[in-house]
Amino acid sequence: MSTNHYTTLTPNTKQTHPPSSLFSSTAMPSADSTSPYHPTAKPSKPTTTFSTCRKTNLYTLLALLCIISYLLGAYQQGNNNAKTITTTKTTTPCLQNPATTLHLDFSSRHNATTTSPPSTSAPHYPPCHASLGEYTPCEDHARSLRYSRDRMVYRERHCPGAAEPALKCRVPAPHGYRNPFPWPASRDVAWYANVPHRELTVEKAVQNWIRYDGDRFRFPGGGTMFPDGADKYIDDIGKLVSLRDGSVRTAVDTGCGVASWGAYLLSRDIITMSIAPRDTHEAQVQFALERGVPALIGVLASKRLPFPSRAFDMAHCSRCLIPWAEYDGLYLNEIDRILHPGGYWILSGPPIRWKKYWKGWERTKEDLNEEQTKIEKVAKSLCWDKLVEKDDIAIWQKARNHLDCKANRKLTQNRPFCKAPNNPDKAWYTDMQTCLSPLPEVSSKEETAGGALKNWPDRLEATPPRIYKGTIKGVTSETFSKDNELWKKRVSYYKKVNNQLGKAGRYRNLLDMNAYLGGFAAALIKSPVWVMNVVPVQAKVDTLGAIYERGLIGTYHNWCEAMSTYPRTYDLIHADSVFSLYNDRCELEDILLEMDRILRPEGSVVIRDDVDILVKVKSIVNGMDWDSQIIDHEDGPLEREKLLFAVKNYWTSPAASDKNS
Repeated sequence: MSTNHYTTLTPNTKQTHPPSSLFSSTAMPSADSTSPYHPTAKPSKPTTTFSTCRKTNLYTLLALLCIISYLLGAYQQGNNNAKTITTTKTTTPCLQNPATTLHLDFSSRHNATTTSPPSTSAPHYPPCHASLGEYTPCEDHARSLRYSRDRMVYRERHCPGAAEPALKCRVPAPHGYRNPFPWPASRDVAWYANVPHRELTVEKAVQNWIRYDGDRFRFPGGGTMFPDGADKYIDDIGKLVSLRDGSVRTAVDTGCGVASWGAYLLSRDIITMSIAPRDTHEAQVQFALERGVPALIGVLASKRLPFPSRAFDMAHCSRCLIPWAEYDGLYLNEIDRILHPGGYWILSGPPIRWKKYWKGWERTKEDLNEEQTKIEKVAKSLCWDKLVEKDDIAIWQKARNHLDCKANRKLTQNRPFCKAPNNPDKAWYTDMQTCLSPLPEVSSKEETAGGALKNWPDRLEATPPRIYKGTIKGVTSETFSKDNELWKKRVSYYKKVNNQLGKAGRYRNLLDMNAYLGGFAAALIKSPVWVMNVVPVQAKVDTLGAIYERGLIGTYHNWCEAMSTYPRTYDLIHADSVFSLYNDRCELEDILLEMDRILRPEGSVVIRDDVDILVKVKSIVNGMDWDSQIIDHEDGPLEREKLLFAVKNYWTSPAASDKNS
């Protein structure tokens, strides 16, 4: 397909979304402080009185040197010829005015150098075919069919192999794509053109998941087990465990549907990682992201979820159809691994309250009773306490430590503890286990294993227990404090360059590709945004556990592979030293094309890296239809680290009539 079939913006193109030139503040101080910033504009360099004085002194020195040279020459000539001394008028060829003969370069000295002449042909990345508009490389339906259906293995990540080279094209947005509604309106409404799937509106019509309304979808907030709305359902949970005092901050929703549970928890200052597979319920995670709710494509199958141990304060399943009691309790064991000590597991739907619902579920009483009995048994083997079962909701609580669990092991049927060198935080393509992940040692029954967390919002600024207990190599409380202040300074600078970052409504879904301690996300906590904090599996230290202990969320990832998310997930992507980290590991263009895939049209990018790396990066993005500009570090032009600000231009697939032409 030729590229001219794709819709792009021109000066005469009528649009209903903001223009791609999104920044209006200057990148750095200049003589003209009112001039607008554009990613490809170069800032002016001021002329100062100091530099003028330096030029004047230079001219005087040059003249003085010329006179001295002339006198010394005359004196030497006089000594060699004593017979006669002749004085003549001589013109010495001194330097002319440097202002007219020298071109002084006042730009940064840290320029990229090359050992060979640059390539004369810049790379160009054409649009992919319109059929790839929802391409998720590692959750591709056709590829998944090659894998076993046992334990849902075929729904897990299966990335292209060596025989399937990565696409070298840009995934298109659907024709008619529009900027999502700003938060909080986006919680309840999304454009149909952005996610053109109506299957759930039919399949889940009576459950109030989603409704089709002309050119948009509406989300009433219902769910399979809460047709009256997620808000009321959460209030019911709040009557059983405290959700308002800040003790519960992070949650995970397995089998999330369109993520209404997570969407309505946000008003209670609880941030939820909603996960669901890419299955017959087409685009449920995509709907969640379009609503501005954190979500990932994921499934409980054979591999650990990509989260550290002791990450979440609360886990939830509302008729998620996960066989919790099967495979020796494998999936509940995984929930135990990622639950913080003292955390809650909430279950509604089969088999809870089976005596009332067994006919509607089309299952026998005996079958449902047996399933619940097995779940209760697995929970006991994990040393969980069942807090309550009321109406449609049952809640268990994980032990705060394992002192009693170990002491009673001989008297109970508790499952065995995992043995060294098992690392409970290792969760990238790591097989699930049925052994119990041991909690850190404690000295009393009242002590929380691994360290107690402060309530939200104090948790954000408090030093995470993993840091003050010294379990992250090379990271101390002082390191954490300095990193916090550093990112406040950096984000403040970002907002001066891109003034939209400080305005409500322009951005909602943010990605930090190399989050370290979560400082970027923490500095934006007062803005109506959420940040997916990624800790690369190649990072020198694993800091994701500390990020969760701050009350933030994130995931492990390898940026040599595609992310488990749909195209057009994020409004802004931040990449700190990502390309230096992966420079010798995989092709930089593949990482940038993946960034383009998951970035919305007119989305923004901030890349900070060594200047030599950024020059390479810019040469690639020039072929990706991004507007970009390299600017100086916040500490000035003498820093080797520079920043690249970019905006992805708006373009879409062709209209249906153009596709067939």
